[in-house]
Amino acid sequence: MSTTELVVGAYIFVLAVFLGFVLITRVPTTLHTPLMSGTNAIHGIVLAGAILVAAAAKGTLGTAIAIAAVFLGTLNVVGGFVVTDRMLEMFRPKRDKQQ
Repeated sequence: MSTTELVVGAYIFVLAVFLGFVLITRVPTTLHTPLMSGTNAIHGIVLAGAILVAAAAKGTLGTAIAIAAVFLGTLNVVGGFVVTDRMLEMFRPKRDKQQ
């Protein structure tokens, strides 16, 4: 990988982090639950991309980074569904524990 490719990749990564931060901080609290459900689908696509990158990785460092990406992507998807389930639990009617 050339230095130019590394700089361009780092630049795109920093811009993506900044844009994500700005977008998330401007979402009203009442929209977090529906948006969390929608973004879980996007995280699934990210996970599929990480798996494709892992399959094409060359070298020890590339393989290690790809495996870390798959692991972190999996945590993100599972964690998103857990958080969404817990948030939706607040809107479900309470059941008697004696039944």
